[in-house]
Amino acid sequence: MYFSIIVVAEGAKPADGDISIIGKSIGQAERLGGAGERVAKQIEHLTRKETRVVVLGHLLRGGTPTTFDRLLSLRFGTAAVRALAAGETGVMVGLDRSEIRCVPFSDVAGKMRGVSVHSDTVLTARDLGITFGD
Repeated sequence: MYFSIIVVAEGAKPADGDISIIGKSIGQAERLGGAGERVAKQIEHLTRKETRVVVLGHLLRGGTPTTFDRLLSLRFGTAAVRALAAGETGVMVGLDRSEIRCVPFSDVAGKMRGVSVHSDTVLTARDLGITFGD
């Protein structure tokens, strides 16, 4: 028996289409989704094989926090409090290599941040046999 696991980002879009938006509320970000179902239907149509879609919720995606996760969250929290105490507004805290930095919302809001196909993370995944649909 052979099987495959295919991971589809909720913000994925087909080359000739648009991102699937499943909801939007005033003052909130759009809820993306439906891309996995679309991919599953296409696979079933092309292969005539049964496909199943599992949508992972936040608890299933997150897993048990590691020591690194806990320390990083402490660093983020204290950096955010320091920024507020210093009068900084309209910023978020982020990890830049090993440093926590404040980044203006205007630098990140509404912008897609891609990952280079030549990054160490992608190259490691490929070496482990993970494919990205290309």
